Amino acid sequence: MKKSLTTSEVGGSIRAPSSKSSMQRAVACAALAEGESLLRNPSFSADCLAALSVAEGLGARVERRPDSVLVRGGLDLSSRMAGGEARRLTCGESGLCIRMFTPIAALLPGETLLEAEGTLRKRPLSMLEGALDGLGASSRTSGGLPPVLVRGPLRGGRVRVDGRESSQFVTGLLIALAAAKEDSVVEVEGLVSGGYVDLTIDTMRAFGVEAKRLPGGRFEIRGGQSFFPTSFEVEGDWSGAAFLVVAASIAARGGGLAIEGLRLDSSQPDRAILRAVEAAGARLSLLPNGVSVSRGGLKAFEFDATECPDLFPPLVALAAACEGETLLRGATRLRGKESDRATVLRDEFGKLGVRVELEGDLLRIAGAGRIRGGLVDSHGDHRIAMAAAVASLIAEEPVVIEGAECVAKSWPEFFEDFEGIRLPR
Repeated sequence: MKKSLTTSEVGGSIRAPSSKSSMQRAVACAALAEGESLLRNPSFSADCLAALSVAEGLGARVERRPDSVLVRGGLDLSSRMAGGEARRLTCGESGLCIRMFTPIAALLPGETLLEAEGTLRKRPLSMLEGALDGLGASSRTSGGLPPVLVRGPLRGGRVRVDGRESSQFVTGLLIALAAAKEDSVVEVEGLVSGGYVDLTIDTMRAFGVEAKRLPGGRFEIRGGQSFFPTSFEVEGDWSGAAFLVVAASIAARGGGLAIEGLRLDSSQPDRAILRAVEAAGARLSLLPNGVSVSRGGLKAFEFDATECPDLFPPLVALAAACEGETLLRGATRLRGKESDRATVLRDEFGKLGVRVELEGDLLRIAGAGRIRGGLVDSHGDHRIAMAAAVASLIAEEPVVIEGAECVAKSWPEFFEDFEGIRLPR
């Protein structure tokens, strides 16, 4: 699907999409809780639908409603597949889903095969290889790539994992080990995006279980805990809202754009978008449940996105609207995303007349306040498509996005919602 967008101002108000990060964690906890859990403000993005499907494959029952999801949890930890066959579960294109559910699937006896689709087939999962050895279970990848073959049951114990590439497997370990029989200690080397681990611990606490985070990347988890069913409010998504914040920063004047449905005390690392746009000169006003943003005197800025790499695409769009050279650090975190994101940002924004240079961990963006416009390829990456859409607000010619349907991965209604904030010319 192609999408053509032209320059515009933005304004009014909009509710941020539901967080797929919060939703998938809640689905995992609800699947382990005996009884009925109600997930309010749900996300029905492709990634979250994959998580619901995996939860069903592990024994939970799911009922989708217009504004909520009912999960009847309580996995049968004594069940085995007939004939010793492996359960086959599909994680779609969700990196969080496959990394998080690997240790959770290991709670069940026998084998489970976690499969991938689309771009996830090429995303590295080397951190899962042998990561459950010593905990009574095992996990094997296909040369560091999906699928992942898991054998349980997970017993618990002590494990050391590499957290330099992603914290998503740590999330799954914390959730699964709380339900394992033995107490556990998880030592994480080089933990990145620690805010997402805090989001995991907060979600676990809402379902009645605990994981203690100690200094030095160490976690203690008491085994044999019981997840309790609950009514859970899925957070608004700061990752998706970042595109709205940038859109307002470069194209909202007067009353600005009010972005609602966000927790200002959220553990989501992408809440750092507020610091970034403020450094660029945007005007911010905090609301009880969100933020109002308008354009200021934009200027080039520097920002370290190592802990929040999903902010790179909207930040490149922001940098294009700022005159001068913007420096973004943390580009090495962009490996293993839905696309080779640093290279794709360089190449696709180059087609729009924006010079982007990649130097190791650094991205340099030469902004001119406007972009030329043109045809860009999303490369099947939802955040590239959304970044190009935001950049269209300052384009001299239409921006045409090839493969725009990929936004369904995280925000199926993105283009509809984006049109809703564009002001008539």
